[in-house]
Amino acid sequence: MKKLERKFYLRDVNIIAHELIGKILVHETHEGITSGIIIETEAYRGPDDKASHTYNNKRTSRTEIQFNIGGFAYVYMIYGMYFCFNVTVNEASKPEAVLIRSLEPLDGLELMKTRRRTHNVIDLCSGPGKLCSAMGINMQTYGQDLCGEKIYILDDDIRLDIKTSPRINIDYAQEYINMPWRYYAADNIYVSKCHRKKKRS
Repeated sequence: MKKLERKFYLRDVNIIAHELIGKILVHETHEGITSGIIIETEAYRGPDDKASHTYNNKRTSRTEIQFNIGGFAYVYMIYGMYFCFNVTVNEASKPEAVLIRSLEPLDGLELMKTRRRTHNVIDLCSGPGKLCSAMGINMQTYGQDLCGEKIYILDDDIRLDIKTSPRINIDYAQEYINMPWRYYAADNIYVSKCHRKKKRS
């Protein structure tokens, strides 16, 4: 399998959020290698998207990496304890990002179980915080080049039935709440639980 090249990331966020479904996220750490098939994503369109951290071109120490060219890791913390992993996309003038919401675990299952303190494989990566814990992703991952050697995404010819729905937990986003910018593999048991409750076709 071939690592995704820079040009893959330099396009519109919704195109990439859709095309990332079926690709393989890999993280190499001193503990070992973990990987999983991306099966759920959300697109955040940047300056014109009220759900985005860069809405209205908001530029802070947290969002700075989104103002670079696409293909870097954007990581942030929620609830003071969970990390979320995003892929920056598009040109430097368009600070957009794709949130990776769920993975179907592949390599490093035992390491994932140890990190997550669970033997339930279905629950290992079924949500953004869970997958970061299982994959060993934290704030040290922020800003890492996805075209590098530590964390990267592999192309694959996996073909999945991809559905869309509104994004989750963005009640503050006003008219952007119902935008169908969430992408997921239909009937996949590894999608996040909250997504199953709100699923649309």
